[in-house]
Amino acid sequence: MSHTKQYELIIERAKDMQIIQMEEDLLGIMMDLESADETFHVRWDDLLAADDFNFVHDVCGIRNHIVRDNFPSHDFGYFVPRFAGDRT
Repeated sequence: MSHTKQYELIIERAKDMQIIQMEEDLLGIMMDLESADETFHVRWDDLLAADDFNFVHDVCGIRNHIVRDNFPSHDFGYFVPRFAGDRT
């Protein structure tokens, strides 16, 4: 599955859980997810299969800690997603 499709599924689940509002900038959210992927090599399939608690932790953590000065951003402060992959 392409990363874009995974991002769309994550956004849809987040909308269903009401942690992303309908009027939010969906392109900006996709850019945040892409930045997180480049930085942490996020295991998107595992995140999509995660329970609600861990899903919310990673999605909200990415959105709340990213520094959007550049794209892609590699600055998430001290936040590391639970579903971060290998950094190699």
